[in-house]
Amino acid sequence: MITTLLVIVIILAIVFDFINGFHDAANSIATIVSTKVLTPFQAVLWAATFNFAAYFYFTDHKVADTVAKTVFAQYVTLEVVLSGLVAAILWNLLTWYYGIPSSSSHTLIGGFAGAGMAKALSLGENALVAVNFDPIIKVVAFIVLAPIIGMVIAIIINLIIINISKNARPSTAEKWFKRLQLVSSAALSFTHGGNDAQKVMGIIFAALLANNLVEPGQPMPEWIPLSCYAAIALGTMSGGWKIVKTMGTKITKVTSLEGVSAEAAGAVTLGITEHFGIPVSTTHTITGSIIGVGLTKRISAVKWGVTYSLIWAWVLTIPVSATLAAIAFFITHYVF
Repeated sequence: MITTLLVIVIILAIVFDFINGFHDAANSIATIVSTKVLTPFQAVLWAATFNFAAYFYFTDHKVADTVAKTVFAQYVTLEVVLSGLVAAILWNLLTWYYGIPSSSSHTLIGGFAGAGMAKALSLGENALVAVNFDPIIKVVAFIVLAPIIGMVIAIIINLIIINISKNARPSTAEKWFKRLQLVSSAALSFTHGGNDAQKVMGIIFAALLANNLVEPGQPMPEWIPLSCYAAIALGTMSGGWKIVKTMGTKITKVTSLEGVSAEAAGAVTLGITEHFGIPVSTTHTITGSIIGVGLTKRISAVKWGVTYSLIWAWVLTIPVSATLAAIAFFITHYVF
Protein backbone atom coordinates (compact mmCIF):
# COMPACT_ATOMS: atom_id res chain seq x y z
CA MET A 1 0.00 0.00 0.00
CA ILE A 2 1.25 3.46 -0.91
CA THR A 3 1.37 5.57 2.25
CA THR A 4 2.00 9.26 2.87
CA LEU A 5 5.37 8.40 4.42
CA LEU A 6 6.40 6.42 1.34
CA VAL A 7 5.50 9.36 -0.92
CA ILE A 8 7.58 11.67 1.32
CA VAL A 9 10.53 9.26 1.14
CA ILE A 10 10.38 9.05 -2.66
CA ILE A 11 10.12 12.84 -3.01
CA LEU A 12 13.07 13.35 -0.65
CA ALA A 13 15.09 10.77 -2.58
CA ILE A 14 14.49 12.62 -5.84
CA VAL A 15 15.34 15.91 -4.09
CA PHE A 16 18.59 14.36 -2.88
CA ASP A 17 19.47 13.35 -6.44
CA PHE A 18 18.76 16.90 -7.60
CA ILE A 19 21.01 18.28 -4.84
CA ASN A 20 23.62 15.65 -5.75
CA GLY A 21 23.52 17.01 -9.30
CA PHE A 22 24.31 20.63 -8.39
CA HIS A 23 26.63 19.60 -5.54
CA ASP A 24 28.66 17.36 -7.86
CA ALA A 25 28.33 19.46 -11.02
CA ALA A 26 31.78 20.79 -10.29
CA ASN A 27 33.30 17.33 -10.62
CA SER A 28 32.72 17.21 -14.34
CA ILE A 29 32.75 20.90 -15.29
CA ALA A 30 35.37 22.49 -13.02
CA THR A 31 38.34 21.93 -15.30
CA ILE A 32 36.48 22.68 -18.53
CA VAL A 33 35.30 26.00 -17.04
CA SER A 34 38.67 26.93 -15.53
CA THR A 35 40.40 26.32 -18.89
CA LYS A 36 37.68 28.40 -20.62
CA VAL A 37 36.78 25.67 -23.10
CA LEU A 38 33.13 26.33 -22.28
CA THR A 39 31.30 29.04 -20.39
CA PRO A 40 29.75 27.94 -17.08
CA PHE A 41 26.27 27.86 -18.64
CA GLN A 42 27.43 25.82 -21.64
CA ALA A 43 29.35 23.49 -19.34
CA VAL A 44 26.39 22.62 -17.10
CA LEU A 45 24.21 21.93 -20.14
CA TRP A 46 26.94 19.71 -21.58
CA ALA A 47 27.37 17.82 -18.30
CA ALA A 48 23.62 17.45 -17.69
CA THR A 49 23.09 15.97 -21.15
CA PHE A 50 25.63 13.23 -20.53
CA ASN A 51 24.44 12.68 -16.95
CA PHE A 52 21.06 11.71 -18.36
CA ALA A 53 22.47 9.81 -21.35
CA ALA A 54 23.94 7.32 -18.85
CA TYR A 55 20.37 6.11 -18.21
CA PHE A 56 20.36 4.34 -21.57
CA TYR A 57 23.66 2.54 -20.97
CA PHE A 58 23.98 1.61 -17.29
CA THR A 59 21.14 -0.88 -17.00
CA ASP A 60 22.64 -3.51 -14.67
CA HIS A 61 22.14 -1.35 -11.53
CA LYS A 62 25.00 -3.03 -9.65
CA VAL A 63 25.80 0.08 -7.61
CA ALA A 64 22.11 0.49 -6.69
CA ASP A 65 22.04 -3.11 -5.50
CA THR A 66 25.12 -2.55 -3.31
CA VAL A 67 23.62 0.56 -1.68
CA ALA A 68 20.28 -1.17 -1.06
CA LYS A 69 22.10 -3.91 0.86
CA THR A 70 24.01 -1.52 3.16
CA VAL A 71 21.45 -2.21 5.92
CA PHE A 72 20.01 -5.70 6.45
CA ALA A 73 16.43 -5.99 5.20
CA GLN A 74 14.86 -6.68 8.62
CA TYR A 75 16.06 -3.26 9.81
CA VAL A 76 14.95 -1.31 6.74
CA THR A 77 11.74 0.63 7.36
CA LEU A 78 10.40 3.81 5.83
CA GLU A 79 11.52 5.64 8.98
CA VAL A 80 15.07 4.38 8.44
CA VAL A 81 15.13 5.42 4.78
CA LEU A 82 13.59 8.80 5.57
CA SER A 83 16.11 9.49 8.34
CA GLY A 84 19.05 8.54 6.12
CA LEU A 85 17.84 10.86 3.37
CA VAL A 86 17.27 13.79 5.75
CA ALA A 87 20.81 13.43 7.13
CA ALA A 88 22.31 13.15 3.64
CA ILE A 89 20.47 16.23 2.38
CA LEU A 90 21.51 18.29 5.42
CA TRP A 91 25.20 17.37 5.09
CA ASN A 92 25.16 17.94 1.32
CA LEU A 93 23.64 21.38 1.68
CA LEU A 94 26.03 22.32 4.47
CA THR A 95 29.13 21.31 2.51
CA TRP A 96 27.77 22.95 -0.65
CA TYR A 97 27.19 26.20 1.26
CA TYR A 98 30.81 26.25 2.41
CA GLY A 99 32.14 25.16 -0.98
CA ILE A 100 33.52 21.86 0.32
CA PRO A 101 33.54 19.10 -2.34
CA SER A 102 32.47 16.28 -0.03
CA SER A 103 31.02 12.99 -1.23
CA SER A 104 27.28 12.76 -1.89
CA SER A 105 27.75 9.01 -2.15
CA HIS A 106 29.29 8.64 1.27
CA THR A 107 26.83 10.93 2.99
CA LEU A 108 23.93 8.85 1.61
CA ILE A 109 25.51 5.54 2.60
CA GLY A 110 26.55 6.90 6.01
CA GLY A 111 23.06 8.25 6.60
CA PHE A 112 21.39 4.97 5.63
CA ALA A 113 23.74 2.96 7.87
CA GLY A 114 23.34 5.37 10.81
CA ALA A 115 19.55 5.21 10.62
CA GLY A 116 19.71 1.40 10.44
CA MET A 117 21.87 1.30 13.58
CA ALA A 118 19.42 3.59 15.37
CA LYS A 119 16.61 1.19 14.41
CA ALA A 120 18.53 -1.72 15.96
CA LEU A 121 19.06 0.30 19.15
CA SER A 122 15.33 1.08 19.31
CA LEU A 123 14.72 -2.68 19.33
CA GLY A 124 17.14 -3.15 22.20
CA GLU A 125 19.79 -4.72 19.97
CA ASN A 126 23.44 -3.98 19.26
CA ALA A 127 23.57 -1.13 16.73
CA LEU A 128 26.15 -2.89 14.56
CA VAL A 129 23.92 -5.90 13.80
CA ALA A 130 21.89 -3.76 11.38
CA VAL A 131 24.82 -2.96 9.10
CA ASN A 132 26.01 -5.19 6.28
CA PHE A 133 29.75 -4.64 6.53
CA ASP A 134 30.61 -6.20 3.15
CA PRO A 135 29.50 -3.15 1.11
CA ILE A 136 30.55 -0.75 3.88
CA ILE A 137 34.12 -2.08 3.86
CA LYS A 138 34.25 -1.63 0.07
CA VAL A 139 33.00 1.93 0.36
CA VAL A 140 35.46 2.83 3.13
CA ALA A 141 38.36 1.20 1.27
CA PHE A 142 37.61 3.25 -1.84
CA ILE A 143 37.67 6.50 0.14
CA VAL A 144 41.41 5.93 -0.10
CA LEU A 145 41.64 3.84 -3.27
CA ALA A 146 39.45 5.91 -5.63
CA PRO A 147 41.53 9.12 -5.47
CA ILE A 148 44.76 7.10 -5.61
CA ILE A 149 43.59 5.18 -8.68
CA GLY A 150 42.42 8.42 -10.30
CA MET A 151 45.76 10.08 -9.47
CA VAL A 152 47.86 7.24 -10.90
CA ILE A 153 45.79 7.00 -14.10
CA ALA A 154 45.93 10.81 -14.50
CA ILE A 155 49.72 10.81 -14.18
CA ILE A 156 50.04 8.04 -16.78
CA ILE A 157 47.66 9.71 -19.26
CA ASN A 158 49.25 13.11 -18.74
CA LEU A 159 52.77 11.81 -19.35
CA ILE A 160 51.64 9.92 -22.47
CA ILE A 161 49.94 13.03 -23.89
CA ILE A 162 52.96 15.21 -23.11
CA ASN A 163 55.25 12.72 -24.85
CA ILE A 164 53.01 12.46 -27.93
CA SER A 165 52.54 16.21 -28.30
CA LYS A 166 56.05 17.42 -27.38
CA ASN A 167 56.96 18.22 -31.01
CA ALA A 168 53.63 19.85 -31.87
CA ARG A 169 53.21 23.60 -32.29
CA PRO A 170 51.83 25.02 -29.01
CA SER A 171 48.89 26.75 -30.72
CA THR A 172 47.93 23.59 -32.63
CA ALA A 173 48.27 21.40 -29.54
CA GLU A 174 46.16 23.78 -27.45
CA LYS A 175 43.39 23.73 -30.08
CA TRP A 176 43.29 19.93 -30.06
CA PHE A 177 43.41 19.69 -26.29
CA LYS A 178 40.38 21.94 -26.01
CA ARG A 179 38.50 19.72 -28.45
CA LEU A 180 39.57 16.63 -26.55
CA GLN A 181 38.44 18.21 -23.31
CA LEU A 182 34.89 18.27 -24.62
CA VAL A 183 35.16 14.50 -25.06
CA SER A 184 36.83 13.83 -21.70
CA SER A 185 34.37 16.00 -19.74
CA ALA A 186 31.47 14.27 -21.51
CA ALA A 187 32.93 10.88 -20.53
CA LEU A 188 33.29 12.02 -16.92
CA SER A 189 29.71 13.33 -16.81
CA PHE A 190 28.48 10.09 -18.39
CA THR A 191 30.17 7.85 -15.82
CA HIS A 192 29.26 10.26 -12.99
CA GLY A 193 25.60 9.92 -13.92
CA GLY A 194 25.91 6.14 -14.14
CA ASN A 195 27.55 5.88 -10.73
CA ASP A 196 25.76 8.51 -8.67
CA ALA A 197 22.17 8.21 -9.88
CA GLN A 198 22.20 4.53 -8.94
CA LYS A 199 22.77 5.24 -5.25
CA VAL A 200 19.37 6.87 -4.81
CA MET A 201 17.82 4.18 -7.00
CA GLY A 202 18.98 1.65 -4.42
CA ILE A 203 17.49 3.72 -1.57
CA ILE A 204 14.08 4.03 -3.29
CA PHE A 205 14.04 0.33 -4.11
CA ALA A 206 14.83 -0.46 -0.44
CA ALA A 207 11.86 1.72 0.57
CA LEU A 208 9.55 -0.16 -1.81
CA LEU A 209 10.78 -3.47 -0.40
CA ALA A 210 10.17 -2.25 3.14
CA ASN A 211 6.60 -1.31 2.15
CA ASN A 212 6.05 -4.69 0.42
CA LEU A 213 5.37 -3.04 -2.95
CA VAL A 214 8.03 -5.17 -4.63
CA GLU A 215 9.36 -8.62 -3.81
CA PRO A 216 13.04 -9.48 -3.21
CA GLY A 217 14.66 -10.43 -6.53
CA GLN A 218 12.02 -8.56 -8.54
CA PRO A 219 13.36 -6.19 -11.25
CA MET A 220 13.47 -2.52 -10.37
CA PRO A 221 10.46 -0.58 -11.71
CA GLU A 222 11.58 1.52 -14.69
CA TRP A 223 10.25 4.78 -13.25
CA ILE A 224 12.94 4.67 -10.54
CA PRO A 225 16.04 4.94 -12.78
CA LEU A 226 14.27 7.32 -15.16
CA SER A 227 13.35 9.76 -12.39
CA CYS A 228 16.77 9.51 -10.70
CA TYR A 229 18.75 10.19 -13.88
CA ALA A 230 16.42 13.06 -14.76
CA ALA A 231 16.80 14.57 -11.27
CA ILE A 232 20.59 14.42 -11.25
CA ALA A 233 20.73 15.96 -14.75
CA LEU A 234 18.41 18.81 -13.73
CA GLY A 235 20.49 19.35 -10.60
CA THR A 236 23.65 19.55 -12.68
CA MET A 237 22.03 22.22 -14.85
CA SER A 238 21.58 24.38 -11.76
CA GLY A 239 25.36 24.47 -11.28
CA GLY A 240 27.45 24.60 -8.14
CA TRP A 241 29.86 27.47 -8.59
CA LYS A 242 31.42 27.53 -5.11
CA ILE A 243 32.71 23.99 -5.55
CA VAL A 244 33.75 24.71 -9.15
CA LYS A 245 36.16 27.31 -7.77
CA THR A 246 37.70 24.82 -5.33
CA MET A 247 38.00 21.99 -7.84
CA GLY A 248 39.05 24.10 -10.80
CA THR A 249 41.52 26.53 -9.28
CA LYS A 250 42.34 25.94 -5.62
CA ILE A 251 43.92 22.47 -5.85
CA THR A 252 46.26 23.21 -8.76
CA LYS A 253 46.22 25.38 -11.87
CA VAL A 254 44.88 23.25 -14.73
CA THR A 255 45.61 23.63 -18.46
CA SER A 256 43.54 22.08 -21.27
CA LEU A 257 46.05 19.23 -21.58
CA GLU A 258 45.82 18.54 -17.86
CA GLY A 259 42.05 18.89 -17.95
CA VAL A 260 41.87 16.12 -20.55
CA SER A 261 44.12 13.90 -18.41
CA ALA A 262 42.19 14.51 -15.17
CA GLU A 263 38.76 14.02 -16.72
CA ALA A 264 39.79 10.94 -18.69
CA ALA A 265 41.33 9.42 -15.55
CA GLY A 266 38.18 10.16 -13.56
CA ALA A 267 35.96 8.62 -16.24
CA VAL A 268 38.09 5.46 -16.44
CA THR A 269 38.10 5.04 -12.66
CA LEU A 270 34.32 5.53 -12.38
CA GLY A 271 33.70 3.15 -15.26
CA ILE A 272 35.77 0.42 -13.62
CA THR A 273 34.15 0.81 -10.20
CA GLU A 274 30.64 0.88 -11.68
CA HIS A 275 31.40 -2.36 -13.52
CA PHE A 276 32.20 -4.02 -10.20
CA GLY A 277 29.24 -2.43 -8.40
CA ILE A 278 31.35 -0.32 -6.04
CA PRO A 279 29.67 2.98 -5.03
CA VAL A 280 32.64 5.35 -5.05
CA SER A 281 32.81 9.09 -4.70
CA THR A 282 33.03 11.06 -7.95
CA THR A 283 34.37 13.95 -5.88
CA HIS A 284 37.23 11.90 -4.43
CA THR A 285 38.03 10.40 -7.81
CA ILE A 286 38.32 13.65 -9.77
CA THR A 287 40.18 15.35 -6.90
CA GLY A 288 42.78 12.57 -7.01
CA SER A 289 42.98 12.96 -10.77
CA ILE A 290 43.55 16.72 -10.53
CA ILE A 291 46.26 16.15 -7.92
CA GLY A 292 47.83 13.63 -10.31
CA VAL A 293 48.18 16.13 -13.14
CA GLY A 294 49.62 18.65 -10.68
CA LEU A 295 52.24 16.13 -9.57
CA THR A 296 53.45 15.63 -13.14
CA LYS A 297 54.68 19.23 -13.01
CA ARG A 298 56.14 19.23 -9.50
CA ILE A 299 55.03 18.42 -5.98
CA SER A 300 54.77 22.10 -5.06
CA ALA A 301 52.26 22.65 -7.89
CA VAL A 302 49.60 21.05 -5.68
CA LYS A 303 48.18 23.28 -2.96
CA TRP A 304 48.42 20.72 -0.19
CA GLY A 305 46.76 22.94 2.42
CA VAL A 306 43.52 22.86 0.42
CA THR A 307 43.92 19.13 -0.17
CA TYR A 308 44.28 18.40 3.56
CA SER A 309 41.06 20.31 4.25
CA LEU A 310 39.25 18.23 1.65
CA ILE A 311 40.56 14.99 3.18
CA TRP A 312 39.21 15.99 6.58
CA ALA A 313 35.79 16.55 5.00
CA TRP A 314 35.99 13.10 3.40
CA VAL A 315 36.92 11.42 6.68
CA LEU A 316 34.11 13.12 8.58
CA THR A 317 31.33 12.61 6.02
CA ILE A 318 30.28 9.04 6.89
CA PRO A 319 30.37 9.35 10.71
CA VAL A 320 28.72 12.79 10.72
CA SER A 321 26.00 11.63 8.31
CA ALA A 322 25.44 8.49 10.39
CA THR A 323 25.09 10.56 13.57
CA LEU A 324 22.66 13.01 11.94
CA ALA A 325 20.62 10.09 10.61
CA ALA A 326 20.45 8.44 14.04
CA ILE A 327 19.17 11.70 15.54
CA ALA A 328 16.66 12.07 12.68
CA PHE A 329 15.48 8.47 13.21
CA PHE A 330 14.67 8.94 16.89
CA ILE A 331 12.81 12.19 16.08
CA THR A 332 10.95 10.51 13.21
CA HIS A 333 10.23 7.45 15.36
CA TYR A 334 8.19 9.55 17.78
CA VAL A 335 6.54 11.69 15.09
CA PHE A 336 5.32 8.81 12.92
